Amino acid sequence: MSILVIAEHDNSSLKQATLNVVATAKAIGGDIDVLVAGENCGAVAEAAAKAEGVNKVLVADNAAYGHFLAENLGELVAEVGKGYSHILAAAGTTGKDFMPRVAALLDVAQVSDIIRVESEDTFVRPIYAGNAIATVKANDAIKVITVRPTAFDPVAAEGGSAAVEALDVVKDAGLSTFVNEELAKSDRPDLGSAGIVVSGGRGMQNGDNFKMLEQVADLLGAAVGASRAAVDAGFVPNDMQVGQTGKIVAPQLYIAVGISGAIQHLAGMSDSKVIVAINKDEEAPIFQVADYGLVADLFEAVPQLEEELKKVL
Repeated sequence: MSILVIAEHDNSSLKQATLNVVATAKAIGGDIDVLVAGENCGAVAEAAAKAEGVNKVLVADNAAYGHFLAENLGELVAEVGKGYSHILAAAGTTGKDFMPRVAALLDVAQVSDIIRVESEDTFVRPIYAGNAIATVKANDAIKVITVRPTAFDPVAAEGGSAAVEALDVVKDAGLSTFVNEELAKSDRPDLGSAGIVVSGGRGMQNGDNFKMLEQVADLLGAAVGASRAAVDAGFVPNDMQVGQTGKIVAPQLYIAVGISGAIQHLAGMSDSKVIVAINKDEEAPIFQVADYGLVADLFEAVPQLEEELKKVL
């Protein structure tokens, strides 16, 4: 068997999610190649070559892939991937965009958001917002799979010595063009990969009150997230949303403040190693998944937590 992993990156650095997907490929078994598609992405290819378990790195360096347009990436991956038994990518914003196109071009069924590998053709994935777990067998000759990165421990970023090979394959579908992007800048860790996440919900009442959570997060070196209710209410931008329709996180510590625990939110954080919930409603669903729960007014509890943290940190 041979497996093609599509690297997730920003043209300058390799994202950890790629290492999680390589770990998934190792669980399947076989030779693992990594495809790096981007523009001026040589540094990414070098980083991918050092990852544990990687056999070869294929580099498609062209302006057509610089902004990861799904139409172009889809055609490229379908062309390169037709010689592999499995094509894997992280189930993130980019992967969810181009991988269905790859499956359609190859005329196969995609297996989405897997959380476990049973065998080379059988995989486990959540359905119904995580309320049920399905075991899926893929009968297609080429398996097109997206992986939930938080479900697999990453391989080591160092220790490998894979060969790097340049590809002279340019796929520009001409169906879309890049206009611009607005990136949120923060000194805090990335929400998707942070070891500690502090999230607020509708109970925060307004955006200004999120400053309380930010102060606690800064003490802990944590990222700040939010529930869909808080985002829909306009308290915070949608790039902070944790949940089925937001970011899937699995930190070592997840602190949920003023979050009731709707199903779609639990689907995005229930794999966290330790969950702490603060809510004044003792019947809130969040307490059913919490390892530690505090029934209290968050406007009293959070400042007290901050003061106690200052004493020990």
